[in-house]
Amino acid sequence: MSRFAFLVAAISLAIMTVAASAIGAAQKAIRTPLRVRGTIKDSLGRPIEGASVQLQDSNGKPSAAVITNKDGSFTLAAPAPGVYALIVSKESFKGGSRVVTIGKAGAQPVEITLESQAALSLAVVARKLDKARNGLSPVTGGSSYTFNEKALEQLPQGNNTPLNQVLLQAPGVVQDSYGQLHVRGDHANLQYRINGILLPEGVTGFGQVITPRFANSISLLTGALPAQYGLRTAGIIDIKTKDGLLDPVGDVEFYGGQRGTTQPSFEFGGSKNNFSYFMTGQYYGSDRGLEPPTPGPTAIHDTTNQGAGFGYFSYFLSPTTRLSLMTGTAVNHFQIPANPDQPQVFQLAGFPEYPSAKVRENQFEQNYFGILALQGEIGSDFDYQIAPFSRYSTVTFNPDYAGDLIYDGEASKVFRSDWASGFQVDTAFRGIAQHTFRLGGSFWGERAEIDNHSAVFQTDSSGAPINDVPIHITDNVALTSWYYGVYIQDEWRPWEMLTINYGVRFDLYDGLVRADQASPRVGFVYTPWKHTALHAAYARYFTPPPTELVSVTSIQSFKNTTGAPPSDINGTPTVQRDHYFDAGVNQEILPGFNLGIDAYYRKSSELIDEGQFGPALIFETFNYHKGRNWGVEATSSYSHGNLTTYGNFTYSVGQGIQVDSGQFNFEPDELQYIRSHYVFLDHDQTFAASWGVAYVWNGFLASVNGIYGSGLRSGFANTGNLPYYVQLNAGISKRVEAGRAGAFVFRAAWQNFNDHIYQIRNGSGIGVFATQYGPRSAVFGGIKWEIPGLNPKPTNY
Repeated sequence: MSRFAFLVAAISLAIMTVAASAIGAAQKAIRTPLRVRGTIKDSLGRPIEGASVQLQDSNGKPSAAVITNKDGSFTLAAPAPGVYALIVSKESFKGGSRVVTIGKAGAQPVEITLESQAALSLAVVARKLDKARNGLSPVTGGSSYTFNEKALEQLPQGNNTPLNQVLLQAPGVVQDSYGQLHVRGDHANLQYRINGILLPEGVTGFGQVITPRFANSISLLTGALPAQYGLRTAGIIDIKTKDGLLDPVGDVEFYGGQRGTTQPSFEFGGSKNNFSYFMTGQYYGSDRGLEPPTPGPTAIHDTTNQGAGFGYFSYFLSPTTRLSLMTGTAVNHFQIPANPDQPQVFQLAGFPEYPSAKVRENQFEQNYFGILALQGEIGSDFDYQIAPFSRYSTVTFNPDYAGDLIYDGEASKVFRSDWASGFQVDTAFRGIAQHTFRLGGSFWGERAEIDNHSAVFQTDSSGAPINDVPIHITDNVALTSWYYGVYIQDEWRPWEMLTINYGVRFDLYDGLVRADQASPRVGFVYTPWKHTALHAAYARYFTPPPTELVSVTSIQSFKNTTGAPPSDINGTPTVQRDHYFDAGVNQEILPGFNLGIDAYYRKSSELIDEGQFGPALIFETFNYHKGRNWGVEATSSYSHGNLTTYGNFTYSVGQGIQVDSGQFNFEPDELQYIRSHYVFLDHDQTFAASWGVAYVWNGFLASVNGIYGSGLRSGFANTGNLPYYVQLNAGISKRVEAGRAGAFVFRAAWQNFNDHIYQIRNGSGIGVFATQYGPRSAVFGGIKWEIPGLNPKPTNY
């Protein structure tokens, strides 16, 4: 064959191949019908399997029909572009329909909700109202980190873990002495909510008022928050309680171990007709109640006895209305650990020798709260919750009369009480497409009593004691504060990938000062791809000083005594005002593997901080004229089969300049330095991390977690910082069925198994009085008896 003939044949073959492909594609396009896809759900958002979906043309003639899958999804083929009707039917549900327009590219996915014809069971009603209640509290634009029941169970100590140690596993949270937590470089400033309802502040003590034992989930909300969150905004700790209707339970557990630890507890919950209940209680005793000033595993005079209880009671007034009562109590007693081998500073008549190891101080704390909530729906578009609340708390510090006078020059019996009562209202309206409007507010009054009975030595003009016989000074005061707050906001979804939440709240505080502020908020969440979410937000914040922690020391009363403060300047604590910016991204890299990063910046006026300035271990409030906080948080999690892992890393900076209130607590040279220098806040910790791994094997649940900190601030004006620390914890548990005897859950835990000895505080820094060491290595174990017939849902690892 000639070259020319070969070339012609090759070109002809190529043309025939292309033509055949084009004809095949055209035939395939003709054969491929236009698709209509969608999902059928019930009124609670659950998929409906087995529903009949029929496609009818404009003349009512059926074109196609299908039955929904297990996930409620369906796919139908239309013969040609046009306007069609989807007709949906399912036994025990009212029928549904939707008009769809099918173009050349098919139709947009549709979602149809069917209403049940039968009366909803109480469990279904409860879940529906829980969903509505959760819908009253958006988190658009901020960051949310949640521990569900499974996550709490996977901690080495399970539900026996104190709440502060649970929250340490969240990003941006660092520990401090005496159980304190700091979120994103703020000192305390935390708001606790139970089922979305504000729990007023109480007097700050050492004990934990709330335990994870009654929590169905615990969420930490941070960042630039929507308008309904006001006042304490460094972190919102929102706890969803267990419900005896949805979480019936009956168990008794005994847990304990080294350091004289005993922790018996119980849970009991169920329902009858329209009434449901859940109750839990625990006792905690230990020979290491507080972080001691000595590094050894056994502290001197450090015993604690703590009791806590909680009850949730609910009654359905109708299928759309629920009345709930939540009540709790915590009563705690702490010995203050002694610091041996300290030099005697003052002479006290009748006590020629008094070793510091014999100093015996203690603190007694009480907390009681109650919340009554009426929650319901009006129609299908309006949800509401109205909740009056009340809380009473006290802290009593009892000194060692002789020891405190000899080593501190002052022995003060301090009593502080706080009683707050008010109400909260939240509503949500969804009657306009693409919008959810929320309106609400809160109001409460607070009465704080602050009593101080001190024994001190008189001094001469140089500050030296005149004699060894003390005098007594009484310094009592009562403060009343009123809080008013209202908000309005709109959660708008202009299209499926974008959510915008914008609103404003107005707060008025009438207490130590009278101040108010209108605080705009706006937040965006954008999901350009299925597994990617971008968020950004701005919030204006308004934070009053905590009434129960305000120092009202009469400087003049202590003049020329060993109890005289370093300075005679005492500005009045005032409100803090902030501009807060937050932005971040969350990405699912692979199924079950998620990464997130979040950055924030806060600019503050009259930044509120707290310190422990006197010999009594009670914190006092003061203001920096200006403050600034910024940082970055990185989070990760992976879950696959029996394996669950997570890891968090935080970089944070917190600074303030010029002390504007409580100046009498500072030494003059330190006060002068802070006047012209930004100093690190005492609770600033530049780097922090947390991580954990849990694995289930042959019914055994094994877990390891840990925390890392680069060290809190120390030294003159917080110019130094403590060494870094790493604490690792491990645990293992196993559930064993015992037939008619029910079941038993065995647990063993090893705290700080690397036995890293580290200081949380070293006794220096602004508002730091004594050295405190972190926990030493200790082994604990427990056995829980699940009472037969009371636990229809076994422990699920």
